[in-house]
Amino acid sequence: MDRTGITELNFSPTIDTKTLRDAGIGLSSTYTILPGFCDVHVHFREPGFSYKETIATGSKAAAHGGYTAVCTMPNLNPVSDSAATLKMQQDIIDRDACIHVYPYAAITIGQKGEQLADLSGMAADCISFSDDGHGVQSDDMMREAMLKAKSLGKIITAHCEVNSLLNGGYIHDGAYAAAHGHRGICSESEWRQIERDLKLADETGCAYHVCHISTKESVSIIRDAKKSGVDVTCETGPHYLLLDDSMLEEDGKWKMNPPLRDASDREALLEGITDGTIDCIATDHAPHSAEEKSRGLEKSAFGIVGIETAFPLVYTYLVMPGIITMEKLEQLLVYNPRRRFGIPLGNDYSVWDLTEEWTIEKEEMLSMGRATPFEGWRVMGRNYLTVCDGKIAYSAAKDQ
Repeated sequence: MDRTGITELNFSPTIDTKTLRDAGIGLSSTYTILPGFCDVHVHFREPGFSYKETIATGSKAAAHGGYTAVCTMPNLNPVSDSAATLKMQQDIIDRDACIHVYPYAAITIGQKGEQLADLSGMAADCISFSDDGHGVQSDDMMREAMLKAKSLGKIITAHCEVNSLLNGGYIHDGAYAAAHGHRGICSESEWRQIERDLKLADETGCAYHVCHISTKESVSIIRDAKKSGVDVTCETGPHYLLLDDSMLEEDGKWKMNPPLRDASDREALLEGITDGTIDCIATDHAPHSAEEKSRGLEKSAFGIVGIETAFPLVYTYLVMPGIITMEKLEQLLVYNPRRRFGIPLGNDYSVWDLTEEWTIEKEEMLSMGRATPFEGWRVMGRNYLTVCDGKIAYSAAKDQ
């Protein structure tokens, strides 16, 4: 999976008018054709947790959201930490995916942070190395991983979390936690490890990507690192841009990791989006069963779904008010992630009616996971067709 060297991505799809007609789309100015979105951070749960999501349902949900390429995290059963276990996932992808699905491989064996996985043996078949869901606690282990990834021409993609600072927390250590008797996760648990990793990335010359940043300190640290020449990119999610902990409710659909932070953090993330510090919007699509998300803030599983609603939410609440431009949104959802991870665009596009208003309802989702804090939100923009490699991956006419 050597996909390095992609610098230019020209969007010039071949549009088959019969395909549009079969999807119930008339050739009018009502519809907008957008390049296929790319999400570099999703959880499709297979193998091992197919009661939460499968490659088939996850890729169909992605296509519903306008995505034609996604990168799946390795926290599976078995963990994708060897050529053999990575092949198990790839065989399912080859059989069931309706879009391009690129698997990550784990940095450490079992994602336990104790022993480096066989990065050389997996490099040709993975998009990047990540222990997502776990921060690599050892400085020496991360340095070793970066040096090996550098030699292989691969990116280290990091979930940044200092375990010793978590203290059993499960929402942000802020006003809501204090007022409602919840244990909080401090912001330092995220930015402290980003700070460490950026020093190591500078030392080793490794290409480094930071998962789902959520704090103002993270934005500032990454901004400064970019200015000093460190090879770093980062992502944040729609929920961190549109929500903060003042909006929390006593419901598992509000629980994710990292947690929703303070309003000042959200403002810093928006600034990071507009000034280019933040390169990508990634959903961290993390489906769980209804029962796993029914246990309230303390006991529910971490994670929400988001791949079907990301574009309408960001378009409605950031583009339409003029906070960012449509061109900027396309950079965040299409071009930046593809360039960074070497993912081609090809004949991939989706067809939207950006004038159509609708309400986010979990019953309309194609994902097996339905937990979203955006349920009931009014959004603009409905997808009617997604085409991947010239083939229909989603059609509203067929999937209604």
